Amino acid sequence: MNDQPSTPASVCVAERVKPDWRAPGVCLLLIAMTFAVFGQTLHHKFVDLDDGPYVFNNPVVARGLTPGGFAWAFSSHAANWHPLTWLSHELDCQLYGLRPGGHHLTSVLLHAATVIALFLVLRRMTGALWRSAFVAAVFAIHPLRVESVAWVAERKDVLSGLFFVLTLGAYARYARRPGSPGLYGLVALLFALGLMCKPMLVTLPLVLLLLDYWPLQRLQTQKLSGLVMEKLPLLALSAGCSIATLLAQAETEQLTSVFPMPLRLANAVVSCRIYLDQMIWPAGLIVVYPYPHGGLPAREVVMAALILTAVSALAWNQRRKGPWLLMGWLWYLVMLLPVLGIIQVGLQAHADRYTYLPQIGLYVALTWWAAEWRLSRAVLGGLMAAVLAVLMVCAWQQSSYWKNDETLWTHLLSSTPNSPMGNYLLGNALSRAGRVEEAKAHYEKALRLKPDMTDAWNNLGNLLMQEGKVDEAASLFQKALQIKPDNIEALVNLGAAREQQGRLNEAISLLQKAVQLRPDSAQACNNLGGALLQAGKVAEAIPQIQQAMLLRPADPMIRNNLAWVLAAGPQASLRDGKKALDLARQANALTGGEDPVVLHTLAAALAETGRFGEAVETARHALRLAEAQTNSKLAGELRTEMPLYQAGRPFHRP
Repeated sequence: MNDQPSTPASVCVAERVKPDWRAPGVCLLLIAMTFAVFGQTLHHKFVDLDDGPYVFNNPVVARGLTPGGFAWAFSSHAANWHPLTWLSHELDCQLYGLRPGGHHLTSVLLHAATVIALFLVLRRMTGALWRSAFVAAVFAIHPLRVESVAWVAERKDVLSGLFFVLTLGAYARYARRPGSPGLYGLVALLFALGLMCKPMLVTLPLVLLLLDYWPLQRLQTQKLSGLVMEKLPLLALSAGCSIATLLAQAETEQLTSVFPMPLRLANAVVSCRIYLDQMIWPAGLIVVYPYPHGGLPAREVVMAALILTAVSALAWNQRRKGPWLLMGWLWYLVMLLPVLGIIQVGLQAHADRYTYLPQIGLYVALTWWAAEWRLSRAVLGGLMAAVLAVLMVCAWQQSSYWKNDETLWTHLLSSTPNSPMGNYLLGNALSRAGRVEEAKAHYEKALRLKPDMTDAWNNLGNLLMQEGKVDEAASLFQKALQIKPDNIEALVNLGAAREQQGRLNEAISLLQKAVQLRPDSAQACNNLGGALLQAGKVAEAIPQIQQAMLLRPADPMIRNNLAWVLAAGPQASLRDGKKALDLARQANALTGGEDPVVLHTLAAALAETGRFGEAVETARHALRLAEAQTNSKLAGELRTEMPLYQAGRPFHRP
């Protein structure tokens, strides 16, 4: 790795970098390493941790790139203002629909592009090919990268990371020709785009000052005050983004004051040390690191502070002989500042994803430091290969935990079995898999650990509803609403329970409240429409079901419900056989033609349009499926309606 130029790395070094046949080979190798670790994610599913609101349960994103979606991306916050991240998710839905493999592919490609850009930018700034390649390789496949790459909802990391590195590259070009408005404008543009992906980039102007110190060495020829003044427009962008982020987080109630300031400061110090530990020994990585019960031991905080002080002192003392140590160490600390939890967002103590860009500084510092060892090239190359091999194996294993919800939350509980969140989310995964008793056990454990977890009360109630225990389920929904009166899911579910209990007016009242609180809730609109149909207020029901269909266009049952109203509703003035048939056929296609409920509606729509022969055949097929599923209620309805179709008459519900 003795590829450092004989003279100090500076602007003139970047000027001397010439095309090298080894560089394309390094790029191909870096791509291969990245896909060797993260290629498996192309077969992974979405996970029940922000992937829903970011992608598959977000009706605006799911529709793909639309004029309305573009405007929404720039106006929506979701605790952060990151319109380019939203647009990237919309583009994925445009290209791949809701197939998770395509979304994962985009994340891996973006990460690979950032890796290549990092290698090329470092090489241009320092003139060192193999050192730059090693830094980029460690960045590519370190296990701490898994959360950023394998988690679709963390698209903001890989997207902002690419703009971050491109900004560094543009700045290196500008540093060779300072004063060029075009090059400075490019730096500002790339920086602004990065901020629109993730506001964590607000400290980038400070990183540019560190690069002025090393490797660009602009401090040797210019005053610090002048270099600071040069960054003022960029700092203004950072300030604006910071204000927008704080307002967005306050608006969405993401800012928390659960933890007192002394604890947050102590956690910030300990987190800096933990990230160092994880960089060297990346074991026990999980998706959620909770604050320790009872606070942090004073001894742990003091030890962390001593370690950080010692490293800082070492880097300062070596600033002349090894300027990369001070630059890399300060890069690490400065970039961590926005995510150390001093301004608390969420309940996590720290997170793997927060190291995505900060640890690049440490990789540079340690790589250049190791290159100074008096070792032969063969020995140093062997050590590099061994480090990369171990990291690849660990990262591959860590990435495999993100295969689906069950593997992710089982892994979390293997490390922290008393995690309320982990038990709740594993309960969700087991519930979707039909493993009801196991799901119940995890919901109940989550509630023992955190009795105010409204979503656990709600989902446990859902399981009881499925078992026909409506009264017990209703009591759980009521508990959820006692804790959080505006819980939309609990309002909708209690409305469904009241409907089954025959308390229709109460059900309608609950569902109307849910729609008022969340007009964009497809489930609330659909259920309200269904309840209004039961009450005979058909004219009021249709707009609700239509709104639900707009909000969730891929849901076949919403289309089915509207088709039934238009085909078999009691009010002739509201029936529309042609539209009902179109909707029923769409719902049938979405369910694969084997859902007896949808086929029941399709038969009614065919009859309403005079296609009685097809209606009879469709009803017979639905009856066979209903009987096979022991759905006696549906089977009875079909037996009642088929003679009408055979007689050339449509069915209209009284």
